Amino acid sequence: MKLEFSLIETLFLSVLLLLFGYFIRKKIKFLHRFCIPAPVIGGLLFSIFVMVLKELNVGTITLDVSLQSSFMLAFFTTVGLGASFSLVRQGGKLLIVYWLLCGFVAIFQNVIGVSLAQVLGIHPLLGVMAGAVSMEGGHGAAGAFGPTVEELGVQAATTIGFAAATFGLIFGSLIGGPVSRYLINKYDLKPETSNEEIKTFEAVVGMNKHDEPLTSHRIFTHICLITFCMCLGVIISKSFAQITSFVLPEYVGAMFLAVIIRNLNDRFHVMKFDLKCVNLIGDVSLGIFLSMALMNLKIWEIFDLAVPLFVILVFQVLFIILYGIFVVFRLLGKDYDAAVMVGGLSGHALGGTPNAMANMGAITERYGESKRAFLIVPVVGAFLIDLFGIPSIISFINFFK
Repeated sequence: MKLEFSLIETLFLSVLLLLFGYFIRKKIKFLHRFCIPAPVIGGLLFSIFVMVLKELNVGTITLDVSLQSSFMLAFFTTVGLGASFSLVRQGGKLLIVYWLLCGFVAIFQNVIGVSLAQVLGIHPLLGVMAGAVSMEGGHGAAGAFGPTVEELGVQAATTIGFAAATFGLIFGSLIGGPVSRYLINKYDLKPETSNEEIKTFEAVVGMNKHDEPLTSHRIFTHICLITFCMCLGVIISKSFAQITSFVLPEYVGAMFLAVIIRNLNDRFHVMKFDLKCVNLIGDVSLGIFLSMALMNLKIWEIFDLAVPLFVILVFQVLFIILYGIFVVFRLLGKDYDAAVMVGGLSGHALGGTPNAMANMGAITERYGESKRAFLIVPVVGAFLIDLFGIPSIISFINFFK
């Protein structure tokens, strides 16, 4: 039996699986607790179903995922448009330090992945896929860089990336709370009251909030901005790659162009920027992109790589635990806020920003509020980390290609 889904049928199926993922997550507490994204649930279940059909010689399913790259491009462009450097300036020294610490994580995760891949006898680029691509980058980066690595002749890169990202989501949630609790109890830490720096930062974060309703005109205006960045960004990426022979995925050019345009607009106020609208478009784009990418996985490709992948991921988890306790906590000030932010870093350094927020929520619910942590960690984890992580990933890919 052979089933072939057209472009429209594949799009419908991806949205259906996305909604199915939301439904399943509500029903199964484990999935909700570890912040497993809905498209990961629905798409992964479908890819497992396809694998079963193949292994039993029942049939094959072919999907037309041509729209996947467009949704991916749109999502990373919205990430760039969210990168306002005014937040960095107003966030103060602590935000800068936390940002730099996260940047080092991206580099060292790739070092761990590549080093162990060579020791275990697999391609170094698979180590990159099990490094910052899937750890700090999560499923979004795994789906974006996987095809790029596969074009360089490395099979199963996308599947490895998604498997590692799922592993990271779970363990990022498992270790964050215990590590923070260990630090709080060991040093007998107590919550501190907010200061003027936090009030100033809250004001800056709130500058994009307004009560005006979203209208079709506002949505189209921001879609126009996003698609402009996508078009010009693709041209920039292709031109740069042709001139330098340096592998540069198309979405990278779009994302960094969006960063420039966002900050120029903050300076000159050319248009009324609505972060809520941009985030909404980004969430829709990410959901469909991930759903398409995961439902098209070829899981059987990683059977022979299961042991090396597991070894690399265990070392990634151990690194985050030790790095958080002995480096991050000390450099952030060895206070209560620092302990809470270590829990947040454990979440987004292995999984994603929702995991970081869930970790910090569990800690502060028991020990007390940490306004500074809840202001700094989401800003860095949601978009600023990509400004370090993506150049690191691209450099490693080009070095080991």
